[in-house]
Amino acid sequence: MSEPTEKRRLIRRIWDAIWTPTAVLSTGFLLIAGFLAGILFWGGFHWTLEMTNTEEFCTSCHTMETNLGEYRETVHYNNHSGVRAICSDCHVPHEWQYKMKAKIMAVKDVYHEMLGTISTPEKYEERRLEMAAAVWKKMKASDSRECRNCHAFEYMDFTIQETRAADNHQKAIDTGMTCIDCHQGIAHDLPPGYLDEYNHVVETLAEATREIDGDIAAIRSYLGSVTE
Repeated sequence: MSEPTEKRRLIRRIWDAIWTPTAVLSTGFLLIAGFLAGILFWGGFHWTLEMTNTEEFCTSCHTMETNLGEYRETVHYNNHSGVRAICSDCHVPHEWQYKMKAKIMAVKDVYHEMLGTISTPEKYEERRLEMAAAVWKKMKASDSRECRNCHAFEYMDFTIQETRAADNHQKAIDTGMTCIDCHQGIAHDLPPGYLDEYNHVVETLAEATREIDGDIAAIRSYLGSVTE
């Protein structure tokens, strides 16, 4: 028997195995159904991710009313260019692995919403410094990753910035500082004692990651100038 004939028979057997009905359904049908189900699942999964990134979703909880009011008074909400940064722009990473981690960790926010941890203005203020420090720690550890989705030192024109801003940005470049080192209150009100708490965040991360002393010195110098 010729080799081409054997190949044709092999192909035919494979084809029949795929499409011949089994006790329930053919393998081919199951493959197609699985493929279509995968598409629907993947589409639904991404739709859910995008839906949970909207400002409407983020602020739908009662406890976010304080945050929303503060945010609406900032340059990230209303500015001369009309470009807005919503909650997810600052709090949800773009990169897949970090985004998934952020979504999983957000389960604790749902838990505290149900528990009523910050359900009143008084409770919110009691935990404001703690919540702010948690965000500062994430941003410092990631080199202000979410800020850099929109802002980059490389494309800043210092000649059209105010003198103080230009000087501080150049200092940040020279000393390895990152956005959150100076802009802790860019979107929300700062709690009392925030400078001491941020300094503690920096020192804690430095001990954990063994950063160079120059980074700590530069940040301490800036924080000291703010209090003077």
